[in-house]
Amino acid sequence: MIQIPSSFWLNADEIKFPDIKLALKEPNGLIGIGGDLSVERLLHAYSNGIFPWYGKDEPILWYSPDPRMVITPEAFHLSKSLRKTINSSRFNVSVNTVFPEVMHQCQNVPRAGQSGTWISDEMISAYCNLYDAGYAHSYEVFLDKKLVGGLYGVALGSVFFGESMFSLVSNASKVAFAYLLQNSDYKLIDCQVENKHLESLGAFNMPRDLFIQQLKAFV
Repeated sequence: MIQIPSSFWLNADEIKFPDIKLALKEPNGLIGIGGDLSVERLLHAYSNGIFPWYGKDEPILWYSPDPRMVITPEAFHLSKSLRKTINSSRFNVSVNTVFPEVMHQCQNVPRAGQSGTWISDEMISAYCNLYDAGYAHSYEVFLDKKLVGGLYGVALGSVFFGESMFSLVSNASKVAFAYLLQNSDYKLIDCQVENKHLESLGAFNMPRDLFIQQLKAFV
């Protein structure tokens, strides 16, 4: 049975989190339970390397895993096939034009090995509030004026915290990811946890201590 420290239960009237060094190893990075998804709490969480991730009928769970998967513009691997796709001008990419729709697509797109989604209506509402406040952003890929791929996340300083992506046609999400890396001034992209798809694009694991140091320098 997992022993949850009493300090992990968050006070609804305070936005602070326990010391990141207390995060559990199993489940990897669990650091808080409860609280809310207010703009203030979410910004405080992200600036300290913490993000919410929980399923249906669960309380809000907050994580700061170790190691942390990240990618930098320098580490991005642009394959010949992806470069050809981008250069073909088959897709049109925009930023922050249909943020709610990107989130809904990420919520509904089927994913291999998953029976459901962690993106609840509560999460959509919270991140739309972040978007309205200027902190959440979406990168959208269109084919024949139809939204076929994209991603969304939170930006603080020179760090983009990626949350989710979707693709309705081959390579659409990769095009959005490439556009993010090649057409922004972000120095670090947080990918949260290990993902083979992103690893193939150049993402790598970074010790949490180093990741927190990077946040202090870039946020």
